[in-house]
Amino acid sequence: MTIETFMKERAVSIVVGGNYVLPNWYDSQGKLRTFACRTSRVSPFRMVVDVPVVGKIGDRLTSFFPDFGKFDGLISDTKAGSFLLELEMTRSIRENFANKLTWLDKKLKEPSIPDLRKDARIIPASPHSSLTLGDGTVHECFVINMSISGAAVSAQVQPQIGMPLAVGACIGRVVRLLPDGFAVKFVEQQNPNDLGRLIARATPLYCEAATKGAAPLDDSNVEYIDA
Repeated sequence: MTIETFMKERAVSIVVGGNYVLPNWYDSQGKLRTFACRTSRVSPFRMVVDVPVVGKIGDRLTSFFPDFGKFDGLISDTKAGSFLLELEMTRSIRENFANKLTWLDKKLKEPSIPDLRKDARIIPASPHSSLTLGDGTVHECFVINMSISGAAVSAQVQPQIGMPLAVGACIGRVVRLLPDGFAVKFVEQQNPNDLGRLIARATPLYCEAATKGAAPLDDSNVEYIDA
């Protein structure tokens, strides 16, 4: 099935963070890499997932979402920054998953239910951004979440702790490695009203600004979650 066809089917438009493992993607130690991701539209049979590394049609992968659980599946279609995952599960598990989606859909439509986590993190409307490293190279990246002082990022590249870089137009330094990415602390706190625009900026500030302005940083104020 194509993503275009799926978007016309009955499904729940829901954003749930998670992670996934693609075949044949290894880190420097020879271990399969884990990348962050998030859903955008979900049914009991398939889901559209926004990702930093798309993979190929036909790839089988394993994904995990704290709100859903572990899924095995097959990529049936791709587009820039996302893929359609065909979910492989037994009939009983699929029925339970359908019931959970129905409940989540009702919860999303009930405005009286408070979101207790909204002050702890900001989920960008569009997770795709660009990453400028200290050597001037620019890479695509996936913003897991962000705050006025930092961001959690997943990308094909794996910068080391202490590396100066820019996420979108926000200059900072890598302060922590995460299971599916890394945490960046900004050199300066950002205006919350400008944060989304700066993070989503397609062409980041040139890395010279990052290398000049990135003094040693502590990571006490970086806000991130385990995706």
